[in-house]
Amino acid sequence: MFRTESSISIPVSPEWVHQLLDWADQHFSYFSYLNPNDIAYPMGAFPHVFYAGNLTADLDHLDDLPKERPKIGIVSYDRKNRYENLHSQNPTWLECPETVFFSPEITIHLSANEATITAADPETCARAIAATGTKSQNPLGTYTLTASHGPRAYQNTFEEIQQHILDGDIYEMNFCMGFHGKLSYCDPVRFYLQLSSHSPMPFSALVKAKDLFLCCASPERFLKKQGLKLVSQPIKGSTRRGKSPEEDAMLRQSLLDSEKERAENLMIVDLMRNDLSRLAKTGTVSVPELFGIYSFRQITQMISTVACQLPKDTGFQEIISKTFPMGSMTGAPKIRCMELIEKYETFKRGWFSGCLVRLEASGDFDSCVIIRSMILNRARNIFYFGVGSAITADANAIDEYQECQLKASTIIQTLNHFYQQKTDPVKWPN
Repeated sequence: MFRTESSISIPVSPEWVHQLLDWADQHFSYFSYLNPNDIAYPMGAFPHVFYAGNLTADLDHLDDLPKERPKIGIVSYDRKNRYENLHSQNPTWLECPETVFFSPEITIHLSANEATITAADPETCARAIAATGTKSQNPLGTYTLTASHGPRAYQNTFEEIQQHILDGDIYEMNFCMGFHGKLSYCDPVRFYLQLSSHSPMPFSALVKAKDLFLCCASPERFLKKQGLKLVSQPIKGSTRRGKSPEEDAMLRQSLLDSEKERAENLMIVDLMRNDLSRLAKTGTVSVPELFGIYSFRQITQMISTVACQLPKDTGFQEIISKTFPMGSMTGAPKIRCMELIEKYETFKRGWFSGCLVRLEASGDFDSCVIIRSMILNRARNIFYFGVGSAITADANAIDEYQECQLKASTIIQTLNHFYQQKTDPVKWPN
């Protein structure tokens, strides 16, 4: 049984969030901080909210958590093996649980200048947070960084995957390269805050699960359920931001007009329409927006929206089992692409390209795809992240490789804010 909760509202400053996260790190094994960064997003972004608690369960035992409370959790990409006859046998750089959810004891809703704390003793929490001193800046540390593919290795793999497309085996495949390394020290809170400042995103989040941390700067929604409406918003199609308003407008228009990018996006939209049709009421699958162009600080993306109406009593686990993982991270057809991902990628994806979920007591939920994100193990001072792009029949290896580098650059720039590389340049395989 939980003690009766109450709420208080207090004025806060931007520095208070750093105090909050350091305080939570000291007192909880699990927490999640979600920040939409005031970014306008179709159908809204994550709320600005913090949760902390120590009561956990995996996806198969969500009913063990209190039904009257929300649940926050992560579903690993490798959960796919539970839903299809697939496996994940590539090397693991950093072990992540297949699924982990927790139920919060403390919830804090934040606005620009105010925080509302809901807990058994919110006044004590407020005083403790205010008394928490943030850690002083560490001296510039060091890190190592190893990539799974250099230009030549990427070109060779690209050609093999493209041959599958030319042979009619698949239409499009999201191929990812990975980066992993070791840090001289690990401060996930400060790393996340810098990453979020450098690349503010609508699905920005810091999640702690014991020694593991997810520093997430995702632009992509996976699924959102409101009542009986279910929405997915796949991203396919990217370009850099321009150095001037004129160049930026030109790049946005070029992305919108690109037959290649539109074809990639349309294939994933069709895949998501098929996935949602496995759950939807007959005749309710629709595409409210096709080829929407949305700009973030570092990148402009093509986002489409696919929606449907669900039958009553369609639960979260059933929805995930019929739609996971996100089609934009696999390709089409989905199962064959996942088989080829296992063959051609050289690392186990783990949390990368899985999803982060905020599940409400009502059964409504929102979730994002875990991309543009760093996964850290603080006990071992190690990390990894992945980046990918869609390979199609008319794709170019050089362009796709450069797209991967663009997506990796934000995390590497954040690393360089705190660390110097022991090895320069990045260790590339042949």
